[in-house]
Amino acid sequence: MTETSNPLADMNARSREVFRRVVEGYLQSGEPVGSRTLTRSMSENVSAATIRNVMNDLEYLGLLNSPHVSAGRVPTQMGLRMFVDGLLEVEELQHEDREKLDATFGGNSPDVTQMLDRIGSTLSRITRGASLVLAPKHEAEIRHIEFVSLGPDRALVVLVLADGHVENRVFVPPKGMTPSAMREAANFVNAWAGGRNLSDLRKQMRAELESRRQELDVLAGRLVESGLALWEDAGTVSERLIVRGQANLLPESDNSEDLERIRSLFEDLERKQDIADFLDLTESGEGVRIFIGSENKLFSLSGSSLVVSPYMNAERKIVGAIGVIGPTRLNYGRIVPIVDYTAQLVGRVLSDRTKG
Repeated sequence: MTETSNPLADMNARSREVFRRVVEGYLQSGEPVGSRTLTRSMSENVSAATIRNVMNDLEYLGLLNSPHVSAGRVPTQMGLRMFVDGLLEVEELQHEDREKLDATFGGNSPDVTQMLDRIGSTLSRITRGASLVLAPKHEAEIRHIEFVSLGPDRALVVLVLADGHVENRVFVPPKGMTPSAMREAANFVNAWAGGRNLSDLRKQMRAELESRRQELDVLAGRLVESGLALWEDAGTVSERLIVRGQANLLPESDNSEDLERIRSLFEDLERKQDIADFLDLTESGEGVRIFIGSENKLFSLSGSSLVVSPYMNAERKIVGAIGVIGPTRLNYGRIVPIVDYTAQLVGRVLSDRTKG
């Protein structure tokens, strides 16, 4: 079978119905679906033997598989992909789920990370999966930078942004640092900080330190370099990724295969940098995307699926992503509208804050 072939388009009505009912039954129960079960739900009166013949054909096409010696079938990864792309019926967002998500955005806290943390927790409770939330980079313009001594070997660099956001980092200052050198370093940075975000300021400071190093006290120059280095990797995708609800992924059974799958998945979730890199793939387009099993490098050993959607700021620029991860038998029809609505809601809230 070639990559361009589409078995679904070549199926007759009976084969399509058998295939759809097997997948839907598996997604609902997690168990293989047998021919006798299907005889009770098919739209036409057909024998179990006839259904078994259809199942054999679907297995030959690579869409179904027999996990055990039983006559039941489960969809393969290719079968799940074909079902999601061609037969999945996306449900309407349930009113109860909408209310729970809307309630998460209550309050006037300016901290976006706290808001997204609440969203992740709510999303994991609603979907009974693990939620992944990639927070946006904080790229507001800088208002002021200050260096504060905390002792002989500890100092604080404080970053105040134009939108009121404040960040600070504790670091080890150069030996022999004096209050006057700290003031000189702060004055030097603030002379160039106005109207620039942190990324732009770092580039500007590197150039200025090279060209004007003789004008700057040696200690002050080293302090500027130390302070800027603290934010060299600040806001990286691994820091911005919020993972909630891992406990929802624990299997109900003691099946060793399921436990090994979850162990592998937990290891995947610990590699936040890799996951964040994967979520960045959402920047290639709008809307909800579904990744099943080995379609991505992260979860190929854990038999998991990811439903993910980007969200945008007021300028319609993709700045983050919302996702739910769970077993491949996720209730895709229910989870897709939940993820879609959450991503749109986050985008609207961020846009309103920017306008405000």
